[in-house]
This record gives sequence, C-alpha cells and structure tokens, in this order.
Amino acid sequence: MSTTLAVVMTRPEHVELRRIEFATALAPAEVLVEVEWTGISTGTECLLFSGRMPPFPGMGYPLVPGYETVGRILEAGPEATVAVGQRVFVPGSNCFGDVRGLFGGAASHLRVPSGRVTPLADDLGERGILLALAATAQHALVGGDGRPPDLIIGHGVLGRLLARLAVASGATPTVWEKNPRRAHGAVGYRVLAPDDDPRRDYRSIYDASGDASLVDPLLKRLARGGEIVLAGFYADRIAFDFPLAFLKEARFRVAAEWAAEDLVAVAELAASGRLDLDGLITHRRTFEQVHDAYVTAFGDPDCLKMLVDWRRCT
Repeated sequence: MSTTLAVVMTRPEHVELRRIEFATALAPAEVLVEVEWTGISTGTECLLFSGRMPPFPGMGYPLVPGYETVGRILEAGPEATVAVGQRVFVPGSNCFGDVRGLFGGAASHLRVPSGRVTPLADDLGERGILLALAATAQHALVGGDGRPPDLIIGHGVLGRLLARLAVASGATPTVWEKNPRRAHGAVGYRVLAPDDDPRRDYRSIYDASGDASLVDPLLKRLARGGEIVLAGFYADRIAFDFPLAFLKEARFRVAAEWAAEDLVAVAELAASGRLDLDGLITHRRTFEQVHDAYVTAFGDPDCLKMLVDWRRCT
C-alpha cells in the first residue's frame, strides 16, 4: 500500500478527496488499517471547517481531519500488539507526509503504531466510531470528585453519552436542550427547555454545548459550592461574572482530552451492553459524498452524528 485516499481540508469550508502517498514499509510495531467507517465531529472538526479553531498544536492547512475511525488490521509488523483481521478503533494518524494529520483519521487506509488502536468487539460495527465521544464523556465524569452530573447542557451526542453514562452509574440527571427536535431519545433521564426548569440549586453542571456565553446563566442555577464542568470545546474566550461566582463559591473544571484508559473503559461498557450506543448515528454518506457529509453534519440540526462509509474504497 503506497497511497491512501483521504479527506483533506485545504482551507476553511473547502473539503476534497485526495490520493496521498505514504511509506509502504511498516515499522516493527506498526499496523496498516483498512478503514470501514469514520465519524464527523460537530465540535473540533466544525471549528476546523469553519476556520474558527483557536491556535492548537499541529494546526494548519492542508490537513486530514478525523479521530473517530473504525477499521480492520490489514497488515501488522512483527512487534504489533494486534493481529491481522482484528476490528479496531483508531483515534487518528499522522502518516500523510506534507499534509498535516489533525487529527488524521478520515482516510481509506492508515498506518499507525499498534499501541494507538483499541480492539473492538466485532458486533459493535459502525457504532465503534462513537467511542471517542464516549471516552470524552467518561473522562469528564471521572476527572472530578466522583459527583455525577445533576444537570447536563445540550442533548447532542456528547450530552446524550454523558447522560447515558450517568444513568449507568445510578444517577438521574436533567438535560437542557433548546431545540425541541432534539428532545427525544431520553431513557432514565429527562430533557427540558431551560425556561421550563425552575431549579436553581444544581450542585454539578456539565456543559456539553461548547457555548462560551452560557457560563453566567449557569452560575445563576448553581448551588453554593457547586461545580461547573466545561466538557465541550470552546472557540470563544470564557468569561464570567466574578461577584456572582464569588457569592456562589463556585468551582470550575475543564475536562481535557480523554486518556487511553477512558477509551478502554467505554469499549468494555459498550461490549457488555451497559453503555447503549444505539440511535446516535443519524446520517450516513459514502466516501464519494464527503463534501455533502461535512456540510450536512455542520448545517443540519437533525444530524446528531454523520458517518462516512469507506468500505467500497479500493
């Protein structure tokens, strides 16, 4: 394999398929992955597509986006830790030469260190692309003092995964969602419009919206000594009303990128059935339709998660 067909963002709002050369020889611990499906992130990838991504290590165009990839091991080096034929989750790659890999998962074939891939149960199938967001939710939940969320902001995929993981741990959170078309799909928790919720004593609020302007409104709903967790990715500067935060004695926590143990944990939860990943992939396109896939993913409010199918790519 000397080339891979990849999604390339050449500049903001421009996406194309491009054949990219890469080295054919695998390092001893590397694997070659034949990609089956990739997902499109409406957080970081939307910021890359719109040109609003804040300065970030590795940032620059042209780039290959994507960190939600599922495929099978096509070749493996002699020291690889996974076998040929194994279905795996890949959080991205950097095998594209002069084209940046940020995050480098949206391609037909990827060359990656075997330690970066996570083996998947075969029957997880296309739902495996959701593990990156599930791991993001898991990392946010386990990164604090163990208190589950009382309130989650946003009923997109990240908000739903936060809620599902919280319910799996025995909690019963409330979720705010302004768009009534996204209010469906709650099991074990309730979804409300913010204006329909009179409560002002939430002790643990998780924001999954990525909207930096919400901090002050959330402070008004926080109990004294409560915590606001910023679990999204924010293009705009975070600011808040200090006197209100002072009176509330509020705590703020920023949930960073998930770690390897978070990915392993959610893969095990999904394989056991304790984490339900059904109903989250709402739209699908083939690799030939990538421009429409990205436009739809970022522009259609009914699109929770867009999947790109690479299985017919040769």
